This record gives sequence, structure tokens and C-alpha cells, in this order.
Amino acid sequence: MILAVADTHAVIWYLFNNPHLSALALSQFNRAAETGEQIAVSSVTFVEIVYLLEKGRIPATTLEVLATELQKADALIVEIPLDMSISRAMASVERASVPDMPDRIIAATALHLGVPLISRDRRIQLSEVETVW
Repeated sequence: MILAVADTHAVIWYLFNNPHLSALALSQFNRAAETGEQIAVSSVTFVEIVYLLEKGRIPATTLEVLATELQKADALIVEIPLDMSISRAMASVERASVPDMPDRIIAATALHLGVPLISRDRRIQLSEVETVW
């Protein structure tokens, strides 16, 4: 069962034990691990990671670290592909509130799954999307 969706920075900070991840956000990851639940990431997160790698803003091993986590038999993190249902859910995330398309896709993924979004993004937090930070 999926406990929450993590945005790109939240999952990166979790994987690298970065102190930018809030205590409440970390508790979501830990709770999922303890209960056998999972934290989802949108497939658009992989695209964002490549972009951030190209800009030199995240560790060079980020994509491989995430890929390794996803391949584990008991993986805490699971990929949710972008599909028609999530595309339709984007209509519930107002572009005026969340103008960045990858952020809207990630937020729509959480809405589609009916779970909160782990995100520090203030614009998303102020939107109709339930967030944890």
C-alpha cells in the first residue's frame, strides 16, 4: 500500500540522508518502512533528476541510487508511471496555484492515489493538495 508520494527533492534528500528533509517528512518514510508500506515517486521525477544532474545541482550518483532502491525486492520507494488517469487528475491542480508542469504532475499523482504529497514546495503546500512537510 502506498502511504504518500514524494516529490523530487524529498526523495533525493531521503536517499542521501540530507538534513534539508524535515523531521515530519522523514517520519513518513520511516513509517512506511516500518509498516511495509511504500512511498511513491512519479516517473517525471526521473526526468527532473536528469535535468538537475545536468545542472550539477545534485550528486552524480542520484539516478543510480534511486534505480537501485526501486529494484529491491522489498523496495520502500515505488515508481508510479504517468498515465491518462494522472493526466486527468492534473485538472484538479490549478495551474495558477502550481504553475510548474513537473510539480503539477507529481501533485496530480498524489491526488490520483488519494495520499498526501511529501513536499517542501510552498506553492504546492498552499494549493488544494494535501502535503506533509
